Amino acid sequence: MTGEVTGMTTAYIWALLGMAIAVTYLWRGLGTTIVAGLDPDSPALQWVACVAYGLLSALISRIIFLPVGVLENTELVDRVGATVFGFVMFFLFRKHIGIGTLSAAGAFGVMVWARSQGFI
Repeated sequence: MTGEVTGMTTAYIWALLGMAIAVTYLWRGLGTTIVAGLDPDSPALQWVACVAYGLLSALISRIIFLPVGVLENTELVDRVGATVFGFVMFFLFRKHIGIGTLSAAGAFGVMVWARSQGFI
């Protein structure tokens, strides 16, 4: 390999990566500085939290009910079933987000595999 990727040198790629990292941490630092002076129980921040949860739930709903790409080839019952299973596990294990997420992903994988093998 000559050190070039579609006309860009390795040094150029490393420089871009370094700039991306610097800009990311600059904004994170500014964010933590600004947030330090805000009251987390203020009505404005409660509204921001509500909007964030609403956007997250809308995104998850879209992924489940209107998938694109590879998920488009899976059955709706598999996606909904895995989600329900993940919620049940989430609450059974005292609202542990990791267990809920991993169990939903595992259940989805098992259901897709079982359907591809003709078991379901």
